[in-house]
Amino acid sequence: MAIKLLKSVLLMIFGFITLALGVLGIIIPVLPGLPFLLIAGFCFTKSSKRLDRWFKRTPFYKKYVRAFLSKRGMTRKEKIRINLIADFFIILSVIYVDILLVKFLLIIMAFYKHYYFIYKIKTLKPLRQ
Repeated sequence: MAIKLLKSVLLMIFGFITLALGVLGIIIPVLPGLPFLLIAGFCFTKSSKRLDRWFKRTPFYKKYVRAFLSKRGMTRKEKIRINLIADFFIILSVIYVDILLVKFLLIIMAFYKHYYFIYKIKTLKPLRQ
């Protein structure tokens, strides 16, 4: 029982941290917000039904997460932006980490990320406004 409670509390805390990062990502164009909002939704779903219901009523969920989940894809611009930011941090990590195995794993992760974005996430045409 105590382990389940601890797991729920940790998921709630992590959910709020990723929600904050997701909101920052909406405000700051350099930081991708959608991945953080998806993680927050996962954490809230696994931690508390009440938090899950609350999150699904927020404008962030309705505008970004629900739209992504219903379309099951991203525009080319969104994909490029997310990949460039992630690549920047992966390259920084590869430069500053001294452990060869970690460098290797980071490079493998970067290639897998590109594979996943190119072949697994559908590319949508941008909406004309």
